[in-house]
Amino acid sequence: MIDHMNAVSFIKIPVLDRPFDKVIRIPGSKSITNRALLIAALASGTTTLKNVLFSDDTEYMINALSMLGIGMDIDRVQNEITVQGKEGILENPGEPIFIGNSGTCARFLTTAVTLGEGDFVIDGNERMRQRPIQDLVDGLKGLGVDIETENDSGCPPLLVHASGLHGGVTNVSGATSSQYLSSILLSAPYASGPITILINGKLVSRPYVVMSTRMMQDFGARVEWNTDNELTTYTDVKYLAKDDYIIESDYSSASYFGAAATLTGSHVKMTLLPKDSLQGDKAFLDILQRMGAKIVQRGDVVEVTGTGKLRGISVDMFDCSDLVPTVAVLAAFAEGTTRITNVENIRVKESDRIAVLATELQKIGANIIEYQDGLEIRGDASALHGASIETYDDHRVAMSFSVAGLKIPGIAIENPSCVAKTYPAFFDEFMALLQ
Repeated sequence: MIDHMNAVSFIKIPVLDRPFDKVIRIPGSKSITNRALLIAALASGTTTLKNVLFSDDTEYMINALSMLGIGMDIDRVQNEITVQGKEGILENPGEPIFIGNSGTCARFLTTAVTLGEGDFVIDGNERMRQRPIQDLVDGLKGLGVDIETENDSGCPPLLVHASGLHGGVTNVSGATSSQYLSSILLSAPYASGPITILINGKLVSRPYVVMSTRMMQDFGARVEWNTDNELTTYTDVKYLAKDDYIIESDYSSASYFGAAATLTGSHVKMTLLPKDSLQGDKAFLDILQRMGAKIVQRGDVVEVTGTGKLRGISVDMFDCSDLVPTVAVLAAFAEGTTRITNVENIRVKESDRIAVLATELQKIGANIIEYQDGLEIRGDASALHGASIETYDDHRVAMSFSVAGLKIPGIAIENPSCVAKTYPAFFDEFMALLQ
């Protein structure tokens, strides 16, 4: 495995010389892992989480919960964590909680620490200090929380003057990130009274909020959708620990291997990806099928077979925007034009993904038009050529352009260690496709 603490500066992707036929166990979902860790920490009793993802983002959550007084027994070999729940009681660490560039940690912990007492500081790296969080701040202020961002920047660092979370009604914008809404929901069972959240505007990445509510219900909380734009979380029941909670494998991570099979006419079988998944990014199966792949799903096993032909599509990716880099790279090889729309929110991810994808795809010879809310890619595989891909410390840029390297000689991925954010073993497992 690449040691991302002492990482190489780039990695070259060899061209695949023959189709592969592989079985891959995709690691656990980051989104589910971080939600499960927080819920188990707030719950009454001891929960064992299985198929846990250990990555930069989840390590930041593990460290933060430890600072907040949560006891955990961690088994990185078996990918398990046993969490000692403290019934909504969080200690004050007396020092800033550093969360790197983990959006889930920044957002979920901001509401969680309101359950404590005293001053809490949540801070991140340089990119995190550029990522907006004002919509969550405003939503919490609507519930009486005393919270501010440094220099009123609307971005971390955050200072929370905590004295418990009050019930009531608040408004949260849905335009930039669904995590603002999930943040309040996940801690709401421990408020002093029911919380009703009114969603302003259209909610981006709605499936992630559905994920949050389903997981809350799995652990015994009571949360209800009143309308498409209004939810209420009640406080008469709290989270109850679960002996074993199995975390689904990550559909977002699976997309790179599915895309690789689609592009190269290969076959891949991936496990622990249930049909009734909590994850909105299971949409990648439908997208790959529309672009020309054959998809078979039996239980929690997904098989993707490439046909050797790719076609352009028009796709609104508002609910599955983490898949945009993968789809954009495939589109450069497809016959016809691909139009990706309604994803303006990915401009404030780990990088400005719309601008970055336009820049790096043009670097390999693709024909791109950049829009404020998406991309148009006019596919022409014959025009593509090798290049060194700048990743902007964005894991999804690194992983998606690796797929292109299987077909184009001379693709090198700069700063490959950035994949440690969600998939530390990615390059080891991706390179195994060539063996």
